[in-house]
Formats: sequence, structure tokens, C-alpha cells
Amino acid sequence: MTGNVTAGVDGSPESRAAADWAAHEARLRTLPLKILHVCEPVPGDRAPRSGAESERDRYEWDPAEAAAGLRLRHPGVEVCTDRVTGDPATALAEAADAAELLALGSRGLGGLGGFLVGSVSLYVVAHAARPVVLVRAEGQAAGDHLTAPAGGPSATATSRPVVVGLDTRDPDATLLEFAFDAAARRGAVLRVVHGWTEPPGDFRRFHGMELHAALARQQATALTDALHPWRRKFPSVDVIEASRCGSAAQVLVNASRDASLTVVGRRIRTSPVGTRIGHVTHAVLHHVVAPVAVVAHGG
Repeated sequence: MTGNVTAGVDGSPESRAAADWAAHEARLRTLPLKILHVCEPVPGDRAPRSGAESERDRYEWDPAEAAAGLRLRHPGVEVCTDRVTGDPATALAEAADAAELLALGSRGLGGLGGFLVGSVSLYVVAHAARPVVLVRAEGQAAGDHLTAPAGGPSATATSRPVVVGLDTRDPDATLLEFAFDAAARRGAVLRVVHGWTEPPGDFRRFHGMELHAALARQQATALTDALHPWRRKFPSVDVIEASRCGSAAQVLVNASRDASLTVVGRRIRTSPVGTRIGHVTHAVLHHVVAPVAVVAHGG
């Protein structure tokens, strides 16, 4: 069992949102929070370029001040800071493996209809053995709870659902454990989403809607069977099963529009190079506003 929740922070709005999300998660888990800043070494024989220098000035921050602010906003959470020098991607991946989970910020692209997931975040997601959560500034602002008509949290509204994408052909225990636990800690509904496609060719034309309905029932039953032991393990969690015909990536993105947290899996690969994370996880990271937890699993 690892000992803390860690947030990688560089002073940007997105990383500050990640630190706040991580503080909230640390409180839910009764764990301390570490905010980590990774400094890239500047070669001594070369002066920094003006563009890089202005970027550092833009995100200048005081770790002690950041920690103090987190303690005020999240009473009872133990907060410590750490600063290391090295390659950010490597250092953050190592930090993830030493933590219960790692939170990182992710930037919005506005009118392009998606989000920017930088090379550092993609490397960490693709290499960390522990869960990594990417947080948008706007996603964190929405919080865990549904909003009242005036725009603020509702005193009577329930928590926003936790959403998890599941492949019923290989329902991984690590992924489901994380998702059920997250929903239980939040007192939230868990929406389990399974996207499936019809066989290739003119399926409906030659076989009709009756066979399509039979296939839909078969897929729904597979989802129910996969979740049965987890419903017994987490009896307090209200589960919604969503088996939908369509692209698994698109079905999961659509199901996550009101989520407080979306959980996706990443199969652990033996190759130490590359940033392959799977097309469903890739789509969710780029198009879901809510914080996205990527859980490494399998061999």
C-alpha cells in the first residue's frame, strides 16, 4: 500500500486544478498529499531562450504558498511539497509509481472541440504502473456534485456519477476495483459503460432488427454477469449498466458528459518505449471534460 496522493504542479491553472482535485481525493482516502514540482536542468554553457524564460515567469509559483492555500481549502489534509531536478516525464512517472495515484493538469483547446494532452502527460499515462488522473481546470470547477439552477452545488442533489468503460470480453479486476471504490468514497452512482458493434456487412439488411435485439440482449447479459461479483463486494454502490451499440470510444465519451470522474484502463505492455495507450483511452483523454483516471492493468 502506497502512502500518499501526489500532484505534479508547475503553477499553471491546469496543474493548480489538479492539485485541488488531488487534495480532495487525499481527504477521501485519508492520505497525505504531496505536491511535486519537477525542474528541468538548464545547461550551464547556454543561456535560456527568451521564450522559455517568459514561460517560466508566467508559471512562477511558491511551493510553500501553494501548500498553505491547499490546507486552507481542504482542512484536515496533510500537505507536503517536493522539488526535484530532471526530465519531467521520467520524474513524474517515477513519482506515480511511488504514490497511491498521481494527478496532472491537462489543457483545453477551446474551439477545436477537444483537449491538449501534452507529451509529458502521455508519457506518464503510458508508463506509470499506478493510476494517473488528468484534470482540466474547467472539469475540476464542476466538482463532484450536480448543480442547482443558480449554478452552484445543490444541497439536495446527488453526486455526479463515476463512469467506467468496460470490455466484457476481459473485465479487469484492477479497473473495476478502482471504479467501484471511487464511487463508494463519493457516495456516487457508478455508470458502467460497454460499447459494442454489430458484425461487419449488411447485418440489419440480411438479419433484421430481431437478430439485432437478440445481440443487444446478449451484450447486456455479458455486462450484468461481469458486474455481479462486484455488486456483491460493494453493496452500497448504486450501479447503472449501460450497454450500447456503437464505437466504444464514442459511447464512453457520450456517457461521461455529466461525470465527476471517468475511469479507463490501459493494458501494461512490456515495451519500455512509445506512448501507446489504446484508442478508447486516447479519445477519452482528448474529449471528456471531467477528470479522467487511467488505470494500468493486465500483462
